[in-house]
Amino acid sequence: MTKITAALRGVPALRFGAMALLGSAVLAASAQISLPMWPVPATLQSLAVLLLGALGGSRLGAASVALYLAEGAMGLPVFANATGGIAVLAGPTAGYLLGFLPAAWLAGLVGSAWPRQVLVLAAAHLLLFVPGVAWLAGFVGWERALMAGFVLFLPGTAVKTALAFAVLRAARRG
Repeated sequence: MTKITAALRGVPALRFGAMALLGSAVLAASAQISLPMWPVPATLQSLAVLLLGALGGSRLGAASVALYLAEGAMGLPVFANATGGIAVLAGPTAGYLLGFLPAAWLAGLVGSAWPRQVLVLAAAHLLLFVPGVAWLAGFVGWERALMAGFVLFLPGTAVKTALAFAVLRAARRG
């Protein structure tokens, strides 16, 4: 046990805050692994969101995402391609960013049985597309939003969901 972990052990609120800060940093790092696509880049953020919720629980997962969004709103370069600011939260990707909140919360409800884990992780991953596509449609129209903001991402979504499931199973074994 590290000295930091030992120090945080007796202070639950401080420990929770430190863990949420760490989660927001993981999410910020995952945003920088990006394939430049328009209007929505492909990143590892959704994988990070699933894992934050699944490994940390609903409260910590959502708190990490909320902190990440607040950091970005303040202008810190935490969003994809090292961007930040209110403009990003009003741009084409804003719905996806906000969709991370309910997705992390839902991922925190994975439970311990593997069939439930697969279903919850898949549902959480798909859930973030609802506000994402709806918001994007205001910029590019519904047909383009569905194709460029959902259908195009389905193969990656399946891979990242499977990877989240594998990491979750491995973490719970060890």
